Parts: sequence; C-alpha cells; structure tokens
Amino acid sequence: MTPKDPAATPAATPESPSVSRREFVEKTSMAGMAFTIVKPHVLGARGGRHVAPSDKLDVACIGVGGMGQSDVRGFAAQADCNIYALCDVDDVNAERSYRAQPQAKKYKDYREMIDKEYKNVDIITVSTPDHHHAAATMLALRAGKHVYCQKPLARTVAEVRALKAEAAKRPKQATQMGNQGHAAEGIRILREWVEAGLIGKVESVDFYTNRPIWPQGIKRPTEAHNVPPTLDWELWLGPAAFRPYHPGYAPFNWRGWWDFGTGAMGDMACHIMDCSVWILGLKFPGRVIPETSPLFPETAPKLSRITYEFPVDGTMNAVGKNGKLTLTWRDGGIIPARPDGITAMDNWPLWDDGLQIWKGEKGMAIAGTYGENPRLLDADLDKQVKASPLPQKYARTRGVYGEFIDAIKNGTQPGSNIAGHAGPLTEMIVLGNLAVRAGRAIDLNPTNGELLTSGIPAEWISTPYRSGYSL
Repeated sequence: MTPKDPAATPAATPESPSVSRREFVEKTSMAGMAFTIVKPHVLGARGGRHVAPSDKLDVACIGVGGMGQSDVRGFAAQADCNIYALCDVDDVNAERSYRAQPQAKKYKDYREMIDKEYKNVDIITVSTPDHHHAAATMLALRAGKHVYCQKPLARTVAEVRALKAEAAKRPKQATQMGNQGHAAEGIRILREWVEAGLIGKVESVDFYTNRPIWPQGIKRPTEAHNVPPTLDWELWLGPAAFRPYHPGYAPFNWRGWWDFGTGAMGDMACHIMDCSVWILGLKFPGRVIPETSPLFPETAPKLSRITYEFPVDGTMNAVGKNGKLTLTWRDGGIIPARPDGITAMDNWPLWDDGLQIWKGEKGMAIAGTYGENPRLLDADLDKQVKASPLPQKYARTRGVYGEFIDAIKNGTQPGSNIAGHAGPLTEMIVLGNLAVRAGRAIDLNPTNGELLTSGIPAEWISTPYRSGYSL
C-alpha cells in the first residue's frame, strides 16, 4: 500500500485555514482571572471552527509498546490531551496500551492511520524502532501535525538533514525529540554554572555509558523461526531491506543492528551528550575519530571510544586545547579515569548507566545521564553554590510532555525541536556511528557539515527505502 500524502491535499497543509492552530484563551493575571485571546492564525481549530479552551488536543501514537507505552502514558496524563488513536505492528507488545486506552482507534500501519485520521488529530507521536523514525516523522510533518519523536531522531545523516529542512519550513508545527533531560532542571543548572564561569572556559567533556545491554559485535543469525501470529513482520521491517524474522531482531535487540538501530551511541548519546551540544552551541565537528573492538558488517561494535574535535571560536564558552574542543564518548565497559575530586569512598563511575565529566580551566563538574545531580568537584564551591544557588537564567519547564503541550498552545517550539536542537544533536551522533562503521577518522567542514572524507559507502549516508516508504 502506498497511501496518498496528506500534505498533498490543500486541506491538510498547515498554511490552510482549515487546519490552522487552535484558538485558545490563556490565563495571564497572577490571580488567574484575566485572559488574553490568542489569534486564530496562531492557534485555530480543526476544520476552520473555533474550539473552546477546554477542548483537548487529540493524539495519535505510533509504536505503543516498550518506550512507546511510556509515551502513551505521558500524554494521557496531560490534562490537555486525549489519546485518539494507537498504532503498533505487534498486538502483544501493544496490549498494555490498548487496555489502558480502550476508546482509542487501533491501527497496525501508521501510513494508513495518518491517511485516515490526519484531519482528526493534532499530535502524532513516533516511538518505533529507529529505522521508522524518519519516515513516520516526515509523514506526520507533511500532514500538518505537531510531532513528538523518540530519540534518536533518525539513523542516517541524510534522514536527519531531510527532517531538519522539513521542520524548518513548518515553524508553527511544534516538534520535539524524546530526550527528556533537555526539559529538566539539571541541564539548566549546568549551563548557568558554565556561563557564570564556575569551572572556567571548557577544555573538554567526557561521556560514559554501560550500554550496550543487548548483543552487538555479532554475525547475522541463520536459524529459521516462524513469525509470531500477533506480529506483522513486513510492517515491522517497513523501510528496511527484507530479511527473515528472528527473535534476535524484535522486539528488543534491534538496537544493535545497523539496518534497524543506532547502537549504544544512538540509544544513550541523545541524553548524555545533550548538555554539551546545547550549552556550548555545537553544530558540526571538524573531525570524528573512532576506536572500537573488531567490526562486524551488520552490527555496532561491542565497545567504542569516539572523539569529536570542534574548532574553538568566539561563540563558544570554551577554550579547548590547541584550538580544539574535544568531546570523548565511551561505551561497552570503557570507563573514564576517575577525576580529582571523586574520592576513593565514591563508587566509580558514580552512575553506571551514564555520566558526563566537564573539564574547565578552573575546575570540573560532573552530572548524570540527563544532566541530573550536577556536582562541582571543588567540594567547597559545590557546597557554596548549592547553599546559595545562582539566579535562574533559563526558565524551568513542566517536563518533556508538558513543555511540548505548552509550546503548541503558545505557538512556539520546545527546547529539543527538530530544526533547532534535536536535528543537530542527532546528526552529531550518527556521524559518530558513520566513523565507527568506516573504521577510520572522518573529516568534515565544521561550518556546513560537508563530508570531506572520500570512500564512505553512499548507502551508509542515505539508506535506500523499500517501496511504500520515502522521505
């Protein structure tokens, strides 16, 4: 089935009056008694009719097992939202979400759901395996919907760039990647510390995770297995090249396979590297240098260390060394050296799932996966700043789902939006994977991201899709 592109229908374009943003009334007085009317061109109503402020945003969710189940719960918990439709290729994986939302319409193919329901929903969430992220998100954007996509935004450089370009054309459609730490307080505290000079200008940042916790560095399985009767394997494969079903791919271990996932880095770097990209305003590295265990052609390696080099310029709160700011990623059991300020009484690493270590001219800071539990390694300074916190320079949010809903209502973009932050962050991560697959350093133009290293297979940069799926 190749469904029509809803964006090709005049009524479905975001510029059309029939699907302009909802009109709403926002409380503005401290007592909550005064109201400001927001114009229909900012937030209108479906079908051109004005919608009362009490009317909820209808949500269609793609992929509702695993992390998708958490996203369904997250949006269902918002007073502003109604779960209108659910889509999953596996009835067993989706069972809990189906039971929790019995009123929701149910689909197996997200192309069919978007084709039939785009006039009835406001938000589309994408919580599938990585290889569907770009295709599903692009359909949702072109249908004129606000889009929430789980991390990582995409698998390849071409997918990320296509999504960034499409989202940039649609500033009135809120987009958000599900790296929830970006909406939390820790990342804001870290930025306030760095900008206040508490560690001096940044020289380097190190990252660590205990992933992978699924098989990587393996060969393709050859045993024959029957497809479970509750799973539509063709739809699960979607845009990826056909291969026979095997439980080593679905429902969980797909992360380590290049055709479906992005390995340990794709799983965790959207969280752990998020702070550095936002705080330092990073875009494109000049060089990416991989060090890995032996490579297997179809899966990410068992462990890796990847170094990114960024030329330092006047826009960064960084000094680097020899004119280069370095970010170093470690996974698969490669633990960074214990920094000064972490005593023998502390377990090291402090947090096994992930941590980040900031090294500045004057001192160091450390934080967890999402920027949580930030800590200055100068014990006296840490005690002082926690007793007398710095002024809040960056506004706090209602969390990843609340921030997204607020952005929709206000006609703005949340922090981890596709065009402004999630796209550049994801592109940096998939460039790391590209260097790993190549088994050698890759060089880029740090101004525009042009790949300067030759000999990289084109299909690693822009993977062909099967018929019925496209960007």
